[in-house]
Amino acid sequence: MRSRLPGLLILLAFAVAGVTGWFLLPHKSVPPEKLTLTRIAFDDIPGWSQSDQRAALGAFQRSCALLLKQMPQAELGAYAGHASDWQGVCKSALSTDPAGARAFFTGNFVAEEAAGEGLFTGYYEPLLHGSRTRHGAYQTPVYAVPDDLVSVDLGLFRPEWKGERMAGRLSKQHLVPYPARADIDARPPEAKVLFFGDDPVAVFFLHIQGSGRVLLDDGSIIRVTYAGQNGRPYTPIGRTLVHSGALPRDKVSMQTIRAWLKANPSAAQGVMETDQSFVFFSESPVGDAALGADGAEGVALTPMASIAVDLRIHVLGTPVFIDTATPDGHALRRLFVAQDTGGAIRGPVRADIYFGFGDKAANLAGEMKSPGHLYVLVPRSIAP
Repeated sequence: MRSRLPGLLILLAFAVAGVTGWFLLPHKSVPPEKLTLTRIAFDDIPGWSQSDQRAALGAFQRSCALLLKQMPQAELGAYAGHASDWQGVCKSALSTDPAGARAFFTGNFVAEEAAGEGLFTGYYEPLLHGSRTRHGAYQTPVYAVPDDLVSVDLGLFRPEWKGERMAGRLSKQHLVPYPARADIDARPPEAKVLFFGDDPVAVFFLHIQGSGRVLLDDGSIIRVTYAGQNGRPYTPIGRTLVHSGALPRDKVSMQTIRAWLKANPSAAQGVMETDQSFVFFSESPVGDAALGADGAEGVALTPMASIAVDLRIHVLGTPVFIDTATPDGHALRRLFVAQDTGGAIRGPVRADIYFGFGDKAANLAGEMKSPGHLYVLVPRSIAP
């Protein structure tokens, strides 16, 4: 049944799924840029000595719970060595008190500066309003993964394709493209509807963020998280609005895009459908309300301590220090842990910062688009 897939993978190797994104940055399927690392003293990292690393320690401890379950000889890729190189550090992390976070990182890791200046954006977890049944304002469906969607991890076929995914459907033993957003809107897939949203714009932004909480009309709250994607390219609608003259390029943000869509309801669906990508979700309890949904690593995201990175270049679970600025111009110098990925996150000095849940997080994430520098922490045992 699937014997012809490898040949198709060669032709379609760069059709990539994504979770997070930025509103002007299209995903381009190109080979990853080279990561160049240079050893640097912790004291030479801007803001290291003044930053609070307790949240990053908690995030790293959650990553360690998974690292400790891996076979010691498992290769982690890139600069990260083997699982055994991290497991001793992880055992130490799990017994470290938050007050000793900085001493833990400086004592167990060395810092490596990534060459060049990069871009840092943000994402968040939105709150939607929904219903299990379609009625009144609740008209926009949020789907579970359709039975006919086939998702492929290309890294299983070629090492150089690590971090790349594609999706489609089978037609007479051939993998063919899955319908685009406009086609899915017109002809719903054979898939379970998790809930109906009361705002099509809010549902569209849920697709971009990749997870969200939903206040149902019966008073209960659920969480939906990314479960799959149709394999179509992500096209930022901010770029669509700029090209049409609806918004000036220097004014594009999540807030201005949302305001335009709300003010132009007759044109909103057509603009949203210029993004062919369509995301499917799974449902889960909210759990710890202070944490986000599970990221690509499989652990709950920590506000202002988790980031999404390019998995062709970086390794999940790696501590990463970022030197950038918030949208209002204040310095943002913090330690994060790579725990997620996204279709628009491409490059060695590129990350999407998880700001958390709620309106404040949404406002910060929606405006975040700042240049900066990135520093990778690697265990001392593999540093040479």
